[in-house]
Amino acid sequence: MQYACANCGIEMEYHEAGYLFLHNEKRLNLPLTGSVDKTEEGLYVLPYDNLDEVYGKLSEIETVLVEEEWTCSFNCSEKPGPFRPAEEFLQLIKYREMVKLIQGGQFTSHLQPIIDLSDFSLFGYESLLRSNSGHNRINPGELFEAASRTGFHSMLDQKARKSAIESRQGQVEPGTKSFINFLPSTIYNPEFCLRHTFKIVNECNVDPKDLVFEVVETEKIEDVEHLRSVLDVYKREGMKVALDDVGSGFATVEMLSLLQPDYVKIDRSFINHCDSDEDNQEFLREVMKIAGELDILVLAEGIERKEELLFCKEIGIHYAQGYFIGKPQEEAMEPFEETLFV
Repeated sequence: MQYACANCGIEMEYHEAGYLFLHNEKRLNLPLTGSVDKTEEGLYVLPYDNLDEVYGKLSEIETVLVEEEWTCSFNCSEKPGPFRPAEEFLQLIKYREMVKLIQGGQFTSHLQPIIDLSDFSLFGYESLLRSNSGHNRINPGELFEAASRTGFHSMLDQKARKSAIESRQGQVEPGTKSFINFLPSTIYNPEFCLRHTFKIVNECNVDPKDLVFEVVETEKIEDVEHLRSVLDVYKREGMKVALDDVGSGFATVEMLSLLQPDYVKIDRSFINHCDSDEDNQEFLREVMKIAGELDILVLAEGIERKEELLFCKEIGIHYAQGYFIGKPQEEAMEPFEETLFV
């Protein structure tokens, strides 16, 4: 199987049997046993019968390989393919099934409802990535972790956006928002990297105004200027943007003024028992004050109790989502009735 590196386009081919090659510019020796040849150029050549065997051999000497800056390659013939740093090569072998899943794009999106607290009507859905590979269900968190370790986080993030946009077809009515997560760290050049996403929007005949691209892991953002450039490109194309998991570090006039999101989503930790927790109440009121000054809409996520929902409505929070309202499902939910929440 071949796959393209998400970042630089270098191709690599998995070989279930063949030859493993290890090279070091300093022509150092490796503590290897078994059937192994070493050339005059300091290149080790080891035949193998399966990739688990390759991973096992390399894991035994991983520390040496990494510290001495060895590079690795494999091929079905005795001619090496592209070399990669040992640490990266090990991750690509270890997580090869997830890499195949990412490359194949076997994904679907589950939809979690978001309601308008003014009248409890359906406002939109958050699209949440799920694997769609039969019985082989993979936790999305584990999938993104593997993608990050193997350099496939950009490709995964792109395919997740594609799945979320396509999931609207046939079940989400025009005018209903779709909140779609994305990782700013995977978008190196927004003018180039987002072309694929905008192409899918056009192909699916989706109104850009119905899409809200949501920054995940907001408080971990270090390059704020880069994030602003990404958000600006989304907004230029007619789409909305949101900051996810907003906490005290980002709920400032300066930061929100700089990024100018259309929505902010309040982290679950500040919603938890907000009907009785005075610290959470103080934080939520401060966010509402800042958001009101900047004309930003506020969404409370992680609503798990009726009391939390009603307190959020009382202080003027605009939208809400959480298990109390509805869990993520494969299909869009039926319209809500106000009596469900009061």
